[in-house]
Amino acid sequence: MILGLGLAVTVVLLLATIKIFYTKWRKQNPTNQRIEVFLKRHRPLQLKRYGYSEIKKVTNSFGNKLGQGGFGSVYKGKLQDGRYVAVKILNELKDSGEEFINEVASISRTSHINIVTLLGFCFEGSKRALIYEFMSNGSLEKFIFQENAQVTDHQLDCQTMYDIAIGVARGLEYLHKGCNTKILHFDIKPHNILLDENFNPKISDFGLAKICTRKESIISIFGARGTAGYIAPEVFSRNFGAVSHKSDVYSYGMMVLEIVGGRKNIKAEVDRSSEIYFPHWIYNRLEPNQELGLENIRSESDEKMVRKMTIVGLWCIQTHPSTRPAISEVLEMLESKVETLQIPPKPFLSSPSTSPVKLSCETL
Repeated sequence: MILGLGLAVTVVLLLATIKIFYTKWRKQNPTNQRIEVFLKRHRPLQLKRYGYSEIKKVTNSFGNKLGQGGFGSVYKGKLQDGRYVAVKILNELKDSGEEFINEVASISRTSHINIVTLLGFCFEGSKRALIYEFMSNGSLEKFIFQENAQVTDHQLDCQTMYDIAIGVARGLEYLHKGCNTKILHFDIKPHNILLDENFNPKISDFGLAKICTRKESIISIFGARGTAGYIAPEVFSRNFGAVSHKSDVYSYGMMVLEIVGGRKNIKAEVDRSSEIYFPHWIYNRLEPNQELGLENIRSESDEKMVRKMTIVGLWCIQTHPSTRPAISEVLEMLESKVETLQIPPKPFLSSPSTSPVKLSCETL
């Protein structure tokens, strides 16, 4: 009994010591300190802070996984008031706190029909989570890329594609001009466009966003950031020009062309080299005013909408930022008649076609 009691006391003391050291380490951890400073500085944020035990309850112990991304996993959850939510659990080992701070700092400043709503967050030691409104149709990529099985269940018609392009442009215009501060997203792509039950689009995933003053026209960032295939030339090489709101316009243009083509712009598995880069392929059909010959075109009205989206997309991906339209001009072109639009110069293949790029940014 004495030996057993002594062992029990030793174990209790050991656990208490470990807890003290862990608590001390957690408080002194540079990432945790940075996040705590940020939360104190932004205390008026109208967001609910959840404990990790609450997150487990909301997600039913992470029982329904919706997807996996570079920053973590997303689970379906349900709040006490009955609302369904999407809960993003950030990777403990990979996350430096930057993704968490960027998301909370940027989305908490927004309120727009085409921007996803952040409802709350969790920050408890190394556990970090973000709680968003639930979007029943998931991400846009599931409906436009032919290799995805879901595309056979619901092929987007031309009107829906056009409405999605308009909606995303309006969301970007709000981020660039409608907020108290200018927000550059830096990761516009189909995966980050979520669709509600009526296929209304909402821009999500602000982990690489940059908050600027409204007067800033040229943005200072370290290195490049974004996802390969959507990164504007000037973002990965300043020789092409200065980084600005036009960098989001480039990513938007690449996304619009993928919506039009129903495939990734760079498709390595095709047999003919002329079809590898979709913007070149579609441009060669657009310039001589040929029929576009795309599967989703069913009528003359469809042909005009797709041709308009194509012209706008090609203007958006011009190599030099100065030749690209601002997102407000993009909206004007999309809402005008296709006959009034001028065909842009042929774009060059300038974005790298390798793996996604996650890069550091300056402190918000």
